Amino acid sequence: MNTILEYSSINHTKARALHITTAHSTIKTPVFMPVGTQATIKSLDSSDMLALGASIILANTYHLYLRPGEKTIAKLGGLHGFSKFPHSFLTDSGGFQAFSLSHNTQHKQDGILFKSHIDGSRHLFTPQKVLDIQYALNSDIMMILDDLVGLPAHHERLQTSVDNTSRWAEESIKYHQTQKQLNPIQNAIFAIIQGGTNKQLRIQSANALTSLPFDGYAIGGLAVGEENTSMYETIAYTTDFMPAQKPRYLMGVGTPEDIIEGIHQGIDMFDCVMPTRNARNGTLFTSFGKISIKSSVFKTADKPIDETCSCYTCTHHSLAYLNHLFRSKEITYYRLASLHNLYYYLNLMKQARKAILNNTFITFRQEFYTKRAKEIPQYDGNIF
Repeated sequence: MNTILEYSSINHTKARALHITTAHSTIKTPVFMPVGTQATIKSLDSSDMLALGASIILANTYHLYLRPGEKTIAKLGGLHGFSKFPHSFLTDSGGFQAFSLSHNTQHKQDGILFKSHIDGSRHLFTPQKVLDIQYALNSDIMMILDDLVGLPAHHERLQTSVDNTSRWAEESIKYHQTQKQLNPIQNAIFAIIQGGTNKQLRIQSANALTSLPFDGYAIGGLAVGEENTSMYETIAYTTDFMPAQKPRYLMGVGTPEDIIEGIHQGIDMFDCVMPTRNARNGTLFTSFGKISIKSSVFKTADKPIDETCSCYTCTHHSLAYLNHLFRSKEITYYRLASLHNLYYYLNLMKQARKAILNNTFITFRQEFYTKRAKEIPQYDGNIF
């Protein structure tokens, strides 16, 4: 993987633009990665993703390991051959599943023991095993095993999370370097900074991980129970301890507002299930905020979701039609709504990148909130 820092803002924002080249695509940041847990974006296929202009999507290591199995996917050409999405894949490590499926997991010194939610079988995810799965999947960017903690949490638990993640990171990078000597692999590897909303623990974690030669660094353990202002503050001071020449990834975040603030504080990469999950549940994103397609006010609305939007859904179908499809529980609704929400997120990234390169991101950020009739968030730790 090759990363070029194209532009770093200097006027009252840390927003920046990168050019990342993997074995399968060129990624221009800021970038949003649609979540394809099962090697597919729910209700969409690879052709849809190409039409949307997605350069990278996220797939789930834990779920694909359980079904259909990484060996099966490897035989069928890895994630790219299996899904027929030709551009980049990022795969997570299973750390989030240890949090979201905590009733089925047990933390151990050498990894995380999972009880399968499918058949009850037990599987120990170690730093090495997680990478072996991802090598088989042939993802372009692999996340290492981390110890994610929900918030609020006691200091002792957060310290354990940082210690575990740091130890597993050392094991991961050593194993990866050995594999690179033995095999002509092109997979990049990212570490994950933990520490909750505790500044000293975040700095400790960042310093430990950035001393190791990872290709990029992520901020994990946010949007898991804390207030938005605490999340923004944590992002603001953590990015100060992340290398300028390597990608910065904020995991599992979030709303359009969260993403704008992340970009403002120097984040390059984002992922979240929100665009597609909200679409399926009737919430659609627009330049002026969110709307609920469930509302009866749209029953006869002969206009698009957003008149400024150029997505397939907005250029072909009315709010009235979408309202009808949703109320009728038609499967077509899921596709049309998901296309729109993902287009909105991906286009927001393009607009943000253009503003960064034109050195007008501060104005762009202000206009983003003005269109929503919202005030710009104020939070301690916001250096601007």
